[in-house]
Order: sequence, then structure tokens, then C-alpha cells
Amino acid sequence: MENMKYEEEFILNSRGLKLFTCRWLPFPLFSVGYGVECSITMRGTGIRLAKAGYAVYGIDYVGHGKSSGLQAYIPSFDQLVNDCSEHFTCISGESSTPVLASPSVAQLLTGISSSFVTEKIQYKNKMRYLLGESMGGAVALLLHCKKPKYWDGAILVAPMCKIAEKLRPHPFVIRVLRKLSKVIPTWKIVPTQDIIDMAFKNPEKRKEIRSNPYCYKGKPRLRTAQQLLTVSLEIEKKLDQVTMPFLIVHGEADTVTDPEVSKLLYNSASSTDKTLKMYPSMWHALTSGESPEDIEHVFSDIVAWLDERSEDRSSRSEKERNAEHDDQFPDSQWKTIEIEG
Repeated sequence: MENMKYEEEFILNSRGLKLFTCRWLPFPLFSVGYGVECSITMRGTGIRLAKAGYAVYGIDYVGHGKSSGLQAYIPSFDQLVNDCSEHFTCISGESSTPVLASPSVAQLLTGISSSFVTEKIQYKNKMRYLLGESMGGAVALLLHCKKPKYWDGAILVAPMCKIAEKLRPHPFVIRVLRKLSKVIPTWKIVPTQDIIDMAFKNPEKRKEIRSNPYCYKGKPRLRTAQQLLTVSLEIEKKLDQVTMPFLIVHGEADTVTDPEVSKLLYNSASSTDKTLKMYPSMWHALTSGESPEDIEHVFSDIVAWLDERSEDRSSRSEKERNAEHDDQFPDSQWKTIEIEG
């Protein structure tokens, strides 16, 4: 593809589980939502941002996409966040976590190990952004809480960051869910509407998702539902602790994650650099499930937000380099000789 290249890689997490990762290169890092995967469903996001000049890294959570684990089963959201943190900080050269290869993927990893090291050096001083969609928005916020000073900002696409009051389960239901999730954690018995029909406005995109074997289409498993509920309640208590710059994009017609919750995050966050963009008549999957014109509109806003902050950083860096040069070579040490004629 023009101005970019796409690469895939399997890594092992600290628990020995194989995780699928991918990257679009020419530096946001993104997390995907519940039940989907990064290489196919999020392809459009990776390509658009790479063509705009940003290296994009994605990861399939345990139990998602091409990664190991029971499909759509999240035994621990903390472990899921830790997997993302270890992988992304390793890419940035800020972690000593090694990329381990099992025999089945040793050849693949050997072929790209040298370039991976190069990337770590290349990106160590680059700006680091997170992009999280739906459940990935929750992951992005928790990654920020884990290392508040580490990330330069985040793009939150219809983020899952609080349960709307009209959807909040009764405390008794929450207690029952917690108990059952310990006894029959993998059972797929949590009643829910068809998320695909609710999230994707474009019928062709719905068809694509349904035909993708790496996307989960069943009912939520008990433990997964319990973990999503727990993390939503946890994030709700931490909204005022969000200090990084962020952009929220959310469709006003979204029935999967409540647009009012994004407004609450915007109003509650302590960030001094925060932007909220609401799109009338758009649904949940803003970056893939709308018309081409509307998707282009959303990405235009995302890239403009990234470019503005990247340019500001570049300008500051140039000034800092000039200041360092001036400190090292003060004017008193140099004389300017003008030559006439």
C-alpha cells in the first residue's frame, strides 16, 4: 500500500499466552473493542492513520481475534490492561520486557527481530498516543491511570467509561452476577441485544463482521460480563483523575455506549486539553460502520487533532534544541566576522 507497510507478529505475554499484534508503519497505539480484532476490523483505521504519517500498533486481547484463549472470555480485565501496557511500552523502548517466541512462531519473530529493535530506538523519543474504541476506550483510560505521565494523549471513540443510569443493573443483580461468574464463568447466558445490528449502520459492514471468524457473535460469557461491569464502575470513580490530552468522538445516535457518558467524561476530567466532538445521526462504529463520507469526516477530525499536537511538540523540541545549543555555546565565546567586498 502507498506510504505504508503492514506487518504481523505473535508475542507471548507474561502468562505464556500467545497474543496477535499488528502494525501499520510510515504513533498512536490503539486498543479495540469487545469481541472484535485488530487486523481486519480495524484495518481502515490503521491504513488511514499510517498514510497520515503515524505508525499504528494494534493488539488482539487474550480471547480475541487471533490471540490465544477462549473466545471472548475475559477472566481478568487487569491482566488484559497489563498485556497492552507491556506490549506498547516495549515498542516505545521504555520497557525491558522481551519479545518471546514459542516454537510455532520462532521463524516469524526471527525474521523481524532486528527491525523491532530498531523501532524501539526510533520511537523512544516520539510522542505516544492511544486510540481506544468502545471497550478499547476503557483500556486506554486504565493505561493512562496506570502511567499518568507516560502517554501524550488519547483518541477515545465512543468509549465505554461508565454505565448509563438507565442501563445500570440493580445492586442485587450485580451481586448475583458476581457469584455466578465464579461458579460458571464461561457460560454464555447473559441476555443482550445483537451488538452488530446496534453498532454498525452500514449493512455491508454488518455482513463483513458476521462473516469474520475472528469476531465473536455470541452472548457475553458470565465472567466477561462481570468484568466489564466492574471496570465500568471503577472507571466511573476515576473520571476526574484523567489528566492527559484527549479527543472524544461519539455518535449522537449510539445505543451501545451512551453519548451522555462521553459528555460526563469531558466535563469531569482534569485535563486542560480536551475536545469532545458529537456527530448527529451517527451510530456506535464511527470509524467503520458509517457511510464513506461520514467516516472521512471523523478521521479528518482525528488526524487534525493529532497533527496540531504533533506540530506543537515539534516546535517546542526545536526551541529546546536551540536553547541547549545556546547554553553550550554562549555568545561570549564566539565572534562574528563580517567580510566585505
